[in-house]
Order: sequence, then C-alpha cells, then structure tokens
Amino acid sequence: MKDLAESVKILQKALKEDAGYWMVWEANIAMAFKDVWQRTVEKGGHPCTPSHIHVIANNAAKYFLQNLTREIVE
Repeated sequence: MKDLAESVKILQKALKEDAGYWMVWEANIAMAFKDVWQRTVEKGGHPCTPSHIHVIANNAAKYFLQNLTREIVE
C-alpha cells in the first residue's frame, strides 16, 4: 500500500504541475463519457434522464479505467 500511496502522490503532483498532462487526462475522461453516451444513443437509449446519465457515467468510468489499465502492445 505504501507504493500505491507514493504512486498516487506522483500522479497528483504531475497533474498539478503540468497543464498539458492535466488536459490529456481531462480529455480522456470526457471522451470516455462521450463515447459511451454516443453508443447508448445509437442503441436507441434515451440518455437525457438522470437515471440514464447515472448509468452512462458509471459505464464511462469503467470504459476509461479499462483503457487506462490495458496493456500496451508495441
């Protein structure tokens, strides 16, 4: 857990000190929401009610974290 806490501190520091790095994270989180919202619309969902937005936000968070933690193949 100590290593995890240190890693989080490093990430927090980088986000606070580098506006470009912040923007990349912000854009990826926003696009995860937009992508999941768009898929919901395309499948005939009605994403304008609070309950639908709640589901979309949870799915977007999952989608973002899956992309963040996927293995990079070079």
